Amino acid sequence: MVTDQSKGETLKMKVHETRSQAHRASEERKVTRKQKAESKNQDSASPKKAKTEEKEEDDKEDTGQENEIRAEFEKFCKTITDHLSVKQMREILEANGQYSSGDDDAVVPRCQDIMFFGPLDNCPICGGKLECAGDTYHCVGDYSEWSSCVFSTMEPPRRDEPLKLPKSVESTQISDLIKKRGDPKKSRPRKEISAPRKPFDGMIISLAGRLARKHQYWKSKIEKYGGKVNNSVTGVACLVVSPAERDRGGSSKVAEAVEKGIPVVREAWLSESIENEEAQPIDAYDIASDIAVGGRGIPLDKMDPSAEALKTVTAELKVFGKRGVHKDTKLQDEGARILEKDGLLYNCALSVCNQKNMLNDFGVMQLIMSPENRLHMYHKKGRLGDSLRADDKLEEWENVDDAIKEFARLFEELTGNEFESWEREKKIHKKHHKFYPIDIDDGVEVRHGALGLRQLGFAAAHSKLDSAVANLMKVLCSQEIYRYALMELGHDSPEIPMGMLTDFHLRRCEEVLLHFVEKVKTMKETGHKAEGVWYEFSQIWSTLVPSTRPLTFSDYADLADHAASAYETIRDINFASRIIEDMSGSTLDDPLFERYKKLRCSVTPLDKVSDDYKMIVKYLEKTYEPVEVGDVRYGVSVENIFAVEVSACPSLDEIKKLQNKVLLWCGTRSSNLLRHLQKGFFPSVCSLPVSGYMFGRSIVCSDAAAEAARYGFTAIDRPEGFLVLAVASLGEEIKEFSSPPEDTRALEEKKIGVKGLGRKKTDEKEHFFWKDDIKVPCGKLIQSEHKDSILEYNEYAVYDPQQVSIRYLVAIKFDEQGVAYDTAETEQ
Repeated sequence: MVTDQSKGETLKMKVHETRSQAHRASEERKVTRKQKAESKNQDSASPKKAKTEEKEEDDKEDTGQENEIRAEFEKFCKTITDHLSVKQMREILEANGQYSSGDDDAVVPRCQDIMFFGPLDNCPICGGKLECAGDTYHCVGDYSEWSSCVFSTMEPPRRDEPLKLPKSVESTQISDLIKKRGDPKKSRPRKEISAPRKPFDGMIISLAGRLARKHQYWKSKIEKYGGKVNNSVTGVACLVVSPAERDRGGSSKVAEAVEKGIPVVREAWLSESIENEEAQPIDAYDIASDIAVGGRGIPLDKMDPSAEALKTVTAELKVFGKRGVHKDTKLQDEGARILEKDGLLYNCALSVCNQKNMLNDFGVMQLIMSPENRLHMYHKKGRLGDSLRADDKLEEWENVDDAIKEFARLFEELTGNEFESWEREKKIHKKHHKFYPIDIDDGVEVRHGALGLRQLGFAAAHSKLDSAVANLMKVLCSQEIYRYALMELGHDSPEIPMGMLTDFHLRRCEEVLLHFVEKVKTMKETGHKAEGVWYEFSQIWSTLVPSTRPLTFSDYADLADHAASAYETIRDINFASRIIEDMSGSTLDDPLFERYKKLRCSVTPLDKVSDDYKMIVKYLEKTYEPVEVGDVRYGVSVENIFAVEVSACPSLDEIKKLQNKVLLWCGTRSSNLLRHLQKGFFPSVCSLPVSGYMFGRSIVCSDAAAEAARYGFTAIDRPEGFLVLAVASLGEEIKEFSSPPEDTRALEEKKIGVKGLGRKKTDEKEHFFWKDDIKVPCGKLIQSEHKDSILEYNEYAVYDPQQVSIRYLVAIKFDEQGVAYDTAETEQ
């Protein structure tokens, strides 16, 4: 029997037991959770540790395998070199459809590569053959008749097929080894590109002259660090010389290197490349611009750009046009002339550019008849900008027909085309690695025919024109502005008269540009294929529009600055050549007045106290922003203002009948002004998503003088320039954009007025009207609400030239602001 007490004790005991069990269970649960957590950590840590250890083991294994493969490859290469001749290696390359041309030093590693790793497949871009050069493989084929292929990779495609052996190798004692290695059924090793690169991998280097270290020392170092040494400069990456070559004037080896466009570098390039464990930039060690090879001067493209500019801007033009006898013949001084027979002038300029092959050459061919009826053939060919090292030949011919046949033969040899088909019908087809004709017109290029410095003052002083207008015409008829424009563009070679091209050649340039713009806008290619498209255009453009420093175009900004703008300027300089003609020996009493009449344009200086003059100065001051160069700010001042009436433009009365008229600034090079004054404004040559071209083929103006001055291309060292003020009618419908429109064709077709909204605008509170209803957006420049616009200032686009009337020409000059000059020394 259980009493209440015993019941209570029993209950207490049960409760206690229950709590104890619960506690134990809780502890058990705690332990279990802890153990589970630890177990989980251990479980997760163990595989991680295992994976890390496994990865380390794999890395060790991979490294070991790489080292084994590398050692096996080196052993294999030695065996091949010991048992096969270079001739046999060439035969192996040929039997397997590989690239087999070139020096012996290049053939050996190519053959070793395909025998060990497998034959290379063709280039995925052009289908050409690939060449092994160290760890890099590049295509040796042609992208087109204009351009080499630029494909390059470190992981080339390879053919999954057995290596083919020529009979001369089948009989050798190592044929079994080669067959075994060349069997694709057996796992071919993959060429590891992770192997540490050496500074001179794949490079062939030549040494010349007395160096600080002996040639043998550098030969061993170059070979140790992956390169090879070649006694000849042919095909080398660079020529290493002592800085003393600068004082000696250069050896024949240096002269040959410079002629072939091969970099000539200081000895320090070798030591510092080894020290830094990578090849240093060759340009930083180049001494070609510091030496005069053989006393013949430095090539233009090897000069500092500023030194090149100083030289070319004053250089004598060698050929002024289709009838111009080349200056180097000295025959022009005797009154000689270009042979003309059956309607053909025997004078050709040629060009070819293919930067990958280091080609940027010009050619000149002429048949010249002296006053004594002695016939000469002149032929000159060389690198553009290096005329002094060009090959030239002047020889006398007794028989005219024989000379003409030889001329035609030489033209066909250089271009791959018939001379008469080209000259009469302009039939031409560009051939691989051949020259292309630059079609020169019958006239006098402005760099020869315009006024020289000695003639300028006399011509202006003796003109019946108003003195201010005479001084304006003096500027527009001077050689200087055209020389500077071509120099700034880099198209100022004295060998080719770029300011006297035929309309056919200019149209060809425009067609090429427009075709490429459309192509690149719809281009789906990426990577190497896209690079090939851009590179091909670069070679075409640099052949048609030669430059001493050809550019490889890569984006729309390049196209705008170096193709579209360059084309428009060259086109307008050609127009100026035809207006100016030959003033070099002018017998006219008033040559400036005669050129002024040819413009069919009225130019009148504005009275400086007139309301219009004051209005224009105010408009300029309000909408111009100083240019900052370093610590110096440059403002602008007005030298003179001319009211103009261009016969090709609508008159003020005619433009006032149109809608939404605005007085706007237009920027222009001084070299483009003669065409503007006779023909008015032409629309932009193409449509590009950058400022000045983003609204398509239109006439672009701005309400900011700061923007127009930028397009004026005035410079600090030549501070004089011009701005144009024109009335533009934007029409009934105006569209606004803060980013490039997707399709400009609709705007062009409908001739819709466009306003591009910039990050800055003129304060609308200060705007006013002129001549009743012509808006003048004159106001302080302030920030707009379009902070993300690609335009800095507002731009206006008009598509119909008859909706733009040029009203004023503003002569300006840049002035330094806040500069105090110390005159104490002068006063003393």
